[in-house]
Amino acid sequence: MRRLDDYRMRLVLVGCVAAVVLGDGSAKADFTFGEPTNLGATVNSSADESGSSISANGLELYFGSYDRLGGYGHYDIWVATRAATEDEWGDPVNLGPTINSSSREGGPDISADGLTLHFSVLDRAGGYGGQDLWAAKRSTTNDPWGDPVNLGPTINSSHSDSSPNMSGDGLELYFHSERPDGSGETDLWVATRATPGDNWGSPVNLGPTINGPSKEKTPEISEDGLALFFQSTQPGGQGSTDLYVTTRETISAPWVAPVNLGPTVNSRVFDTVPALSGDGSTLYFNSDRTGGFGSRDIYQASILPIVDINGDGIVESADMHIMVDHWGENYSLCDIGPMPWGDGIVDFQDLIVLAEHMGGYRHPVARWALDEKEGNVAYDKAGENNAFVYGDATWEPAEGMFGGALQLDGVDDWVFTGPVENLGAGSFSILTWIKGGTPNQVVVSQPLAANWLMVDATGNLMTDVKSFGRNAGPLLSQTIITDGNWHQIALVWDGSHRTLYVDGVPVAEDTPAGLEVSDTGFNFGAGKDYLMATYWLGMLDDVRIYDVALSAEEVAALAR
Repeated sequence: MRRLDDYRMRLVLVGCVAAVVLGDGSAKADFTFGEPTNLGATVNSSADESGSSISANGLELYFGSYDRLGGYGHYDIWVATRAATEDEWGDPVNLGPTINSSSREGGPDISADGLTLHFSVLDRAGGYGGQDLWAAKRSTTNDPWGDPVNLGPTINSSHSDSSPNMSGDGLELYFHSERPDGSGETDLWVATRATPGDNWGSPVNLGPTINGPSKEKTPEISEDGLALFFQSTQPGGQGSTDLYVTTRETISAPWVAPVNLGPTVNSRVFDTVPALSGDGSTLYFNSDRTGGFGSRDIYQASILPIVDINGDGIVESADMHIMVDHWGENYSLCDIGPMPWGDGIVDFQDLIVLAEHMGGYRHPVARWALDEKEGNVAYDKAGENNAFVYGDATWEPAEGMFGGALQLDGVDDWVFTGPVENLGAGSFSILTWIKGGTPNQVVVSQPLAANWLMVDATGNLMTDVKSFGRNAGPLLSQTIITDGNWHQIALVWDGSHRTLYVDGVPVAEDTPAGLEVSDTGFNFGAGKDYLMATYWLGMLDDVRIYDVALSAEEVAALAR
C-alpha cells in the first residue's frame, strides 16, 4: 500500500510541473552522509583490508587484503558476493593465481560492465616502475578472469603508479602517481580515449585545483562522471588522511575546489580509498578507527541527497513548490537526482527523488511555526492544536530561522496550547529555536506540572520534567543558550534516557527510572507557575513536538 501511495504521489507531482518552461542556471547540489558502519567480520578480518570496488549491480565487492589466510602473496585481491543487494556478503574468495602472485596486488577496480578488472601490482615481472597498473578481462561475468596485461609505458612510468579507476563510459582512467611534474609527492592523473576500443592517451595531471603539495591518492569517479572522490593529507582535515570530493557540471567542465567529506565520514585517524555504488547511494572506504576487526577495515556510509529544500525539517509540498520555481535551472538546492550530487538541471529526475522522500521524515504531532504576521493565534501546522498568544507579543516576519518568529517581552507575553494527544504514553521529543533569554526564564512548560525547557541560574539549558525515584531531579547542562544568538534546543525521552540537545549536539543525559508527564497543554515563554521571573525575554521560533524519540542524527538534521 505504501508503494502504491508513493506512486500516486509521484504522478500528482509530475502533473503539477509538466507544463513548466525549461530555463538555465549554474550550481551543484549538496548532499550528506549517514553514519558509517563496519562491513563486519565476514568481509573484514584480523588482516589489513585495503581498498574496495563494488560492481555496478552491487553484487560483487572486490578488495585487497594483506596477509589474509589463503593468499598467494602478502597482498592479494579477493571478492565477496551476494545474491541481492539487501543480502549480507558471503565469504570472500581469493581471485587465484591468474590475478594474484607472490608480488603485491591491490587497488582493484571493476568496470561498469563487470568485464574488466584494473588493479595495481608492485614489482611484478614485465612492469615499468615500482608499482604499475594492470588489467584483466573476461568474456562474461560468469567466466574466469584472463591473464592480466600491463597497461604499458604510456600509462605506467618509472615511478609508482597505483589505484586505477575507470569511468562508467570507459573513456577516462584515473589513478595516482609519484611521477615528476606534479604539484606534490603524489598527484591524481587521468588518461582518456575516444572510444572503449582505442588505446589510452598520455596521462594528464588534474592540476592545482585538485592536487597540492600534500598527497592526493585513490581517485574514485562516479558512474555519471560528475563527482570525483579521493583521499588527501592536506591540512585542515579531521585526521591524518581524509576523504574529499570535487564535482563538475558536465564531463567536459573543469573540476571545482574539493570539499572535505566532514566528521561523519572522516575520523581522527586514517580514512582512505573511497569507492562508490553504481547508483551513488553508498560510499565504501577504509579506516583504522577503533572498533574494527583488523588494523584497517572496510566501512560503508549512505550518501543522502538533501531533500528538505527549505530547511524546515519536513519534506512536504513547500519543498516541491520551490523545485517547481526552479524547474529547468541548474539550481543547487533542487538538483538532487538521479545521483545525490545532481546532474546540472532541475527536472523529473529530481522530482522522483523528492517524491520518494515525501513522508519519509519523522512528522511532528504538533508544530507551531510562529511565522504569523498578525493576530493572537499561533497555528498548528501539523494538526489542529492551534495555540493562543497572550500579552502584547509581536510577530517578527524577518527575524526567525524559518519564515518568522515571535518576540516576547519577558513581562506578560506567552503562548498556550491545548493537550497533545498520546504524549504521556511513551517516548517523546520537543524542539524549538530560541534567541535571547536571561537566567531562570522558561521556554516551554506544562502549567502546574514541570518546566520542560528552561535556563538555569547561570544561563545554561536545563529541564525539570519530573522523574521518579529517590534521586529524581532536574537534568542540568553546562551549555549557555542566552548569548544572544539563535540556538536550537531539544529534550528527548526514549523511555530510558533523558537527553538535552543544543544546536543538534547532546549536552546532558541521564537515565531516570521514568518521567511523569502531564496530559495538560503547554506554555511557550512562561513557567509552570507563571512566576514573573520565568517569562521569556526574547524570540521563539518553530516549536515541534513528536510522540517518538528522535535519534541524535535526526535532531542534528533539524538543527541545520
